[in-house]
Amino acid sequence: MTSVGRTMKALWSAWWQRWPGWVARATMLWAVLYAGFGLACALSGTPLLYHGGGSGASGLGWAVVAVGALGTLVSGAVVLFGLLTPIRVLLWVVCGLAGITAFSLLMDVITLMLGQGVDSQASAVNKVLAAVGAVLLAATARSDRLPAGTALQAPSTAPKHVQLAAWAGTLAFVPYAAMKLVWASGGTFAGITGEETLAVSERNGASAIFLTLESWGLDPTALLAVLGVFLLWGLVRPWGQVFPRWTLFLRGRRVPRSLPLAPALLGAATLAPYGVVGVGYLALATAGVVTMRSGDFHSSGDALLVGWIGMVAFAVYGIALTIAARSYWLRTRPASPGPHPRRCGSPFEQAAE
Repeated sequence: MTSVGRTMKALWSAWWQRWPGWVARATMLWAVLYAGFGLACALSGTPLLYHGGGSGASGLGWAVVAVGALGTLVSGAVVLFGLLTPIRVLLWVVCGLAGITAFSLLMDVITLMLGQGVDSQASAVNKVLAAVGAVLLAATARSDRLPAGTALQAPSTAPKHVQLAAWAGTLAFVPYAAMKLVWASGGTFAGITGEETLAVSERNGASAIFLTLESWGLDPTALLAVLGVFLLWGLVRPWGQVFPRWTLFLRGRRVPRSLPLAPALLGAATLAPYGVVGVGYLALATAGVVTMRSGDFHSSGDALLVGWIGMVAFAVYGIALTIAARSYWLRTRPASPGPHPRRCGSPFEQAAE
């Protein structure tokens, strides 16, 4: 690395370590842009909620405007008055609203990975912006915590209860992957054959990559489940912190903390609520409180069986991923440089000091 490169890296590192000083302003900028995006969608009638074949509710744009406006006010209050307790509470409220808006972002990411287009570009952009905002709002709410240190903790294995959660998340995907592979290999499950599922995928606009893998007997969603399990165990085992021997040229190097955490947090925020809500709906359908539509299946009973297999897998895995991600976050957190928390006060308090 040249001297210029080292200097730029040092400047970037110094700027990044001062994130508590600029994150509130970055959040305020995001909130203004997000409110403007919602206003543009609302005035142009662009739907931000997709309902399958038709257009969604363009009124959601005004909800985006409200979230952006509230985010602007709250982050502006942090800049002016510091992180007072009522302001912190409001930050977490707006963060929760942004997180709800970003729901199902992972589904769009998977769709793009498989070579398919998203159902609605405006909806996808809205989810991305909401996810960015949720991260910024959470960082702002925690900007008076201890600044990150530089000492790295030694690679470690997660506690036993976290490993048990990882086992639960792994085993929950076994019936789901088996069901998908039965269909991909041409077999029949829940009254529907592999040929029928392939025809349904083609009718629903599946990409050429998806259909090709299906024709080879490899279901793409089953492959993604394998990758998800790999990520889950990387969060609980030491090889998720330092590249192991089988990574060849990378072996012995420290794994960038954000490499497993970014997909883990995205997956946990999507799959856990999606699965839990789905299990709740299936429980009501099983009890006869609501009606389960048959959809592409021959009967509502077949649809219910497949729904239970899928939703239980998503719910258990999503919860396990949440537990594992939290453990990884704590086990890889740099050591703090000092015993006293640094308070992010207002400019008036800083002047008084």
